[in-house]
Amino acid sequence: MPNIIEKSLKELQEEFKNLGLPAFRAKQVYKWIHHKLTFSFDEMTDLPKELRDRLKEQYSIETLRVKHKTKAKDGTVKYLFELADGKAIESVFIKTKDDRKTVCLSTQVGCPLDCLFCATGKLGFNRNLTAAEIISQAYLIANEHPDISNLVYMGMGEPFLNYDNVMRSVAIFTSDEGANFGQRRITISTCGLADKIKEFAEEKTQVRLAVSLNSADDALRGKLMPVNRKFPLTVLRQSLEYYSKTSNRMVTLEYVMLDGVNDREADLKKLINFCRGLDCKVNLIRFNRFGHDFRPSRVEAIDHFVKGLLGAQINAVVRRSRGEAIGAACGQLALRPVEGLAGKTSN
Repeated sequence: MPNIIEKSLKELQEEFKNLGLPAFRAKQVYKWIHHKLTFSFDEMTDLPKELRDRLKEQYSIETLRVKHKTKAKDGTVKYLFELADGKAIESVFIKTKDDRKTVCLSTQVGCPLDCLFCATGKLGFNRNLTAAEIISQAYLIANEHPDISNLVYMGMGEPFLNYDNVMRSVAIFTSDEGANFGQRRITISTCGLADKIKEFAEEKTQVRLAVSLNSADDALRGKLMPVNRKFPLTVLRQSLEYYSKTSNRMVTLEYVMLDGVNDREADLKKLINFCRGLDCKVNLIRFNRFGHDFRPSRVEAIDHFVKGLLGAQINAVVRRSRGEAIGAACGQLALRPVEGLAGKTSN
């Protein structure tokens, strides 16, 4: 039975027409789901009971189950969601001092890319999420935290390995008749799948692109991120040039800073060389511990990278991680409790 949550309005209108139902009924149902965040046909009170019963026979309206929540002192909330098949994923709500409210979405159960500095990769890969499962994360969190301002596809999994479902969810989030979410307030982060970056460029969307770089040295990046063996830096760079030229948009390069690994002077010089001539900005991210031997770079090393990049006329900022104490920060999602939680938990 198809899940109605992932249907576009156009698809729903066509299917309602085939069922002998007027188009305005499709708009009513769509508004209940994507404006009022209602996930029960019985609660769609402006629909005749006969129609509600008929919809139950034609569609499911299944969402995720909140199995566990953990709240950090900084206001970050990590959600453990149970899927219909018993699998689990994590998503994160982040509120910053400027009142920005962001939901970090997962796109896969686990991840196949096995980046050394990311806890999710240690889980291995199970399956892709459906578009409905991606959408449901945002809507269930929005029910508890209204007025979400930003969506980032930076949770568990590689979004571009689930390209069709990710783009379907984006289309529904941003549709005028749906959630009407601004495209520029959505960011998709990839480990650098060059072929998909080019495909994404052809979408002509205003959705932002972020690329997890972490080293501008092929040998080192290949050790940290096995995906680099398939898409080495020259290929990645070409895809980013194509993206910027085709979409007329800047790309964000994410650089997780690891003490004594990728934060040396030689690493900085290679990063500057990679960025030169590319329409980009660099987000420097202090490594968030999850049990690996890696250590976060010293503050002095991070500051030196910022100064070096800015001195080379490359836009660079230090991205402050939130939720590290509860295992909710960048690279920490791993379906596990964290010892010594600095926060509250609930079921």
